[in-house]
Amino acid sequence: MNYLDPNLPKQREAKLKYLNADFQVLREGDYVRCSVSGHPIRLENLRYWDVERQMAFGSAEISFSEFLARL
Repeated sequence: MNYLDPNLPKQREAKLKYLNADFQVLREGDYVRCSVSGHPIRLENLRYWDVERQMAFGSAEISFSEFLARL
């Protein structure tokens, strides 16, 4: 199996460790999934996450609604 093998997925899900104002890549990939909606978020578009719960969010609205749900 090599990089050009057609059986390899075109995009892979990454595994990240969310830090304050940054994240660490634990497993290389192209996207992560929104913890609420399950939609893929490309790493270059990832802006919102919860460090304490290690969750990614697809938008500010989703992030804020999760924050309110925890109150």
